[in-house]
Amino acid sequence: MLLTFWHKELIFYHKPPKNTMNTHHTLPVIGHHHSPLTQKFGIPRQPNLVAIKSHIRFVAPFNNPDAFVGIENYSHLWILWQFHHNKEQVNFRPQVRPPRLGGNDKIGVFATRSMYRPSQIGLSVVQLDRVEVVDNQAILHIIGADMADGTPIFDVKPYLPYVDGVHEAMGFDKPSVRDVKISERAEGDFEVLILNNTLQNDDKDIILSLIAQDPRPAYRQNEMGVMCSMRYKTVDVDFIRAEDMLVIEHIRRVKP
Repeated sequence: MLLTFWHKELIFYHKPPKNTMNTHHTLPVIGHHHSPLTQKFGIPRQPNLVAIKSHIRFVAPFNNPDAFVGIENYSHLWILWQFHHNKEQVNFRPQVRPPRLGGNDKIGVFATRSMYRPSQIGLSVVQLDRVEVVDNQAILHIIGADMADGTPIFDVKPYLPYVDGVHEAMGFDKPSVRDVKISERAEGDFEVLILNNTLQNDDKDIILSLIAQDPRPAYRQNEMGVMCSMRYKTVDVDFIRAEDMLVIEHIRRVKP
């Protein structure tokens, strides 16, 4: 299967099964997600693990405020989107190594939420913060997204608890988080960056929550003392693992 992102549409080309007529399908890109996380590293592996605030800006004609009348009646939304940082799959890979299995064991791709999928489509439930209208264009503010900055958006739908919340559903438990310590140097970095408005007061809590998820690849999570860096807005957050915790060592502004 070949996936092509072309202009404002996602086009799927595939060899159709016998006795079928469709050879491709088209999805319009209705907008783009804007987030403090501009790189893949650091993005939560699932939605609603970190209360990170972000927003979706829509392209015409989908930015018409009339299209969002009534959406405030819902607390959560389904977002359909594209893993746009992924390379296209030339050959289908039926199995992947999910982080929850340590990055070593393989299971079927359709038994995971892995980003490495034949269609590169993501599906997330997020919290609705508010709808803002600027210059007669709707902007959707959301909380808890697991999408990078610039992510193409295909659709938005309300989350309906009476049908979407399956109480008897089976699956894995919520992953545990690591303790996070801030070094004395990093505490000073936070103070300076907040003072000069590079970061806001609530950014510190968000950064701590993101690091607590341990964004390192699963196969590297036992490494000690190896410096890693997570991009957040216009800063890089350097951290290491020390014993059973992660330590933020330094926060530095990204060079233009």
